[in-house]
Amino acid sequence: MTAVVDVTADATAAGEAVAARIAALIRTKPDAVIGVATGSSPMPVYSALARHVSAGLDASRVTWCALDEYLGLPPRHPQSYRTALEDALIGPLRLDPAALRVPDGTAQDPDQAAEAYEQFLAKAGVDLQILGIGRNGHIGFNEPGTSFASRTHRARLTESTRKANARFFSDVASVPHECLTQGVATIMRARSIELIATGEHKAEAVARALYGPVTEQCPASVLRRHPDVRVTLDDAAASLLSRSRTA
Repeated sequence: MTAVVDVTADATAAGEAVAARIAALIRTKPDAVIGVATGSSPMPVYSALARHVSAGLDASRVTWCALDEYLGLPPRHPQSYRTALEDALIGPLRLDPAALRVPDGTAQDPDQAAEAYEQFLAKAGVDLQILGIGRNGHIGFNEPGTSFASRTHRARLTESTRKANARFFSDVASVPHECLTQGVATIMRARSIELIATGEHKAEAVARALYGPVTEQCPASVLRRHPDVRVTLDDAAASLLSRSRTA
């Protein structure tokens, strides 16, 4: 596989580039199934998509599937991923709230909730999965050491990930310890993948994912085995790459 790597000037330009390709997919397949991620890097994509909707794009028939969700946060908790995605997608893209599907982070049986979400995704068939990348190379909440064969599952967050996410909470103690996340194999089942990364703090993870060994210690490195991956970076996230190289 050869991933296409695009380098843009900044986060806004990166988001616009990815959003333009998503808009083209929706025009071609109005009932597409699109996997959506949270975090700082993907958010400019949704802002740019909203501008496409304002310009006439109809995204109302798309099914939007969250990549992951914290365990134990109520659905309207300000830091739940359901809340983040509702704020980014439902109003701005003029969607029915039912168009957004999120793993049930409040389920009494998280393992059963994970299996139900896995079955839903398998039946729906994801046309495009949007991804960010963690500083340790995680995709979704598939932390280093997660099996490449993993399906949607209950996962424990590493302390480094909890510390990285503490900026969204009052302190690190408020960050949940567990989540539900699409597994690596679940992500790889998507027909195409768009990974977006912005900021110098992502540069090392991007370099490892694209040019380091394909290993479960860097979960994002598995994307090099996917037949249709595009990686969009800003200058800062691409700072450790040679512009002439592709993954």
